[in-house]
Amino acid sequence: MNQEAGVPLIVIAKTPEKAESINRTLRNGGHPVHCTLISDLNDLAEALGQINPELILVLTEQTGLHIKAIADLRNTWAPGVPILEVRDSLDEDTIARAMREGANDSVSLSHGNRLIAVATRELRSFRLERVLNRTLSSASQDRQQLESFLEGSADAIAQLSEGIVVSANAAWLELFGYAEAEDLAGTPVMDLFDQQSHAAIKGALTACVKGKWSGHDLKAQGVLSDGSTLSLVLQLTQAEFDGEPSVRLCIPARKAAQQAPEQKLERLANLDVATGLYNRNHFIEHLKHRMAQPARGGVSALLYFTLDKFRDIIDSIGPMASEEILVGFSHLLRDSMVGDDLYGRFGGTMFVAFINRGTRQDLQAWASALVNTVRVHVFEADDKSVSATCSIGIAEVDNFSETLERLLGHADKANNLAREKGGDGFHVFEVDLSEQTQTVEFDRHWVFQIKSALTENRFHLAHQPIASLNDEVSDMYDVMLRMTDEKGVEVLPSYFIPAAERKGLIRPIDRWVLGAALQFCASRKATRVFARISSQSVTDSTLIDWLVQRIKAARLLPGALCVQVTEEVARKYLKQTVDLATSLADIGVYFALEHFGASKDSLRLLEHINASYAKIDGSLMQGLASNGENQATVNTLVAALKKRDIPSIAERVEDANTMAVLWQTGVQYMQGYYVQEPAVVLGSDTG
Repeated sequence: MNQEAGVPLIVIAKTPEKAESINRTLRNGGHPVHCTLISDLNDLAEALGQINPELILVLTEQTGLHIKAIADLRNTWAPGVPILEVRDSLDEDTIARAMREGANDSVSLSHGNRLIAVATRELRSFRLERVLNRTLSSASQDRQQLESFLEGSADAIAQLSEGIVVSANAAWLELFGYAEAEDLAGTPVMDLFDQQSHAAIKGALTACVKGKWSGHDLKAQGVLSDGSTLSLVLQLTQAEFDGEPSVRLCIPARKAAQQAPEQKLERLANLDVATGLYNRNHFIEHLKHRMAQPARGGVSALLYFTLDKFRDIIDSIGPMASEEILVGFSHLLRDSMVGDDLYGRFGGTMFVAFINRGTRQDLQAWASALVNTVRVHVFEADDKSVSATCSIGIAEVDNFSETLERLLGHADKANNLAREKGGDGFHVFEVDLSEQTQTVEFDRHWVFQIKSALTENRFHLAHQPIASLNDEVSDMYDVMLRMTDEKGVEVLPSYFIPAAERKGLIRPIDRWVLGAALQFCASRKATRVFARISSQSVTDSTLIDWLVQRIKAARLLPGALCVQVTEEVARKYLKQTVDLATSLADIGVYFALEHFGASKDSLRLLEHINASYAKIDGSLMQGLASNGENQATVNTLVAALKKRDIPSIAERVEDANTMAVLWQTGVQYMQGYYVQEPAVVLGSDTG
């Protein structure tokens, strides 16, 4: 075995000659043994305690000792040390008798090779068992220390195995209202959360078990032992329980920040006492600051919220209890927050928010999801419970909302219109262009801006990563157009693209985007870059030849660029889109359908267009974690795409709960503010 350290042995014999023969045989076999000769059974107990042998050899014929007597002493002083009987001659019956009495085997000095083989086997087995016992002992100590830590932790912590609660600490039991850990052991974790939280929790558990969930906070509604609900934030980590893979579910304790008295007073002055949301004055201060910042992209809007027929609620449960209903409504608002959403209470029954979403359709989908959430929620106050609905007024921030006062007025009017229509819904305020300027003047302004931006190179791209949910192709990006005006202010495409389309300037903008995207591919060495084009480029017969020249000039490998077209454009110009996708494939360029699933006949497009990717519309992501209808739609879309081997990308993912549900649906990729906000790519003269 060529071991460095000596192997301590005890040989029980009457004369040293036999011990020397054993020593010589084992050393010749590669065991650096150190033999200790014991001739009297009375000396064996002391020798076992001092020598810590790894093997005991006893010459029973010479000493007249019985294996059982030696085994009894061994079991008392050195459990587990193997015993070998050494005899002059052997047979099967002799070996069997020795093993019945406690020996591990019988050997003969006349068969040295077998003696070496048996000694090697027993030494290895003894050492492995010793290491295993030490490991188990250490693991037991570690587990005891972990259990002590978990038990003393202020965080509520539960261990899950295959979705079943196998242990929970005192903080968890107290939070959920259980007296003993046995009351929860064996409970499916889903029983501790409301139905709307299940899809996100299932997805997060699946991702966590696969090692794909790290540092994401999950929002959920816990169901306590008395049937009441509580808004919670969950943290999931991989763990082990009894040697088996498990998931550790942690609900961090809410610890009050250590603040100076004057800081606490300032904070209280900025918050509505009942709901904890910003009060009216502080919300307006934040809103002024937010509106003064450069636009982040997408659609920003101010929203007014009111609970419908609140006077009836007051008459039903009383003014004191009705305030608790408003607090419950504020919790639903807080649970719906994404990223840097801004929420406040304007006083009375009026709440307000300033949010940003990818598109107007996303904004409306989010509002619709909140309306549905309020409708199905049971509000509780003391021993009373009621149902309620809400109305939402939406005022988008656009070119015409030049003042805060005007924006607030638009949101208020939209809320009134939503209530006049019976409530339980939302209304988007529509600006009448005639109030500001004629469309002709509007277009004239932007035509000048677009032409000067093209001439003076004031267009640039922002890029957003496309993240993989299953470790397939990575380092993919979506690029988005931005303009800088003559004052250095960034302008979003939603402001100038409509005028560009009406005035025939969209094709040169598309070519600028494609050229800049190719340069980004070359400089970033990205695996794939997605660039969108308009309907006018889809119908442009010269586009392919232009792209071929540009790709050659950029010296790009096939597959670096992916051209994307919206589902609406593809449906309207189906033949041209089919031809474009085919031509792009011929020159090594991928083709993607954007906003896939935005219409009811989306799946029919797959019968005609050979798409490389399909981007599932971001409006389906709004409230996905609690919207069973959207989940079913996404599942249907993903299944159809998988059938055709088309990878799916979820658009505009903005929170961990949505990402968790996407794990369940089988979507391969995602993009959105939750992955990363768009980062600036420097513009360049692409010609």
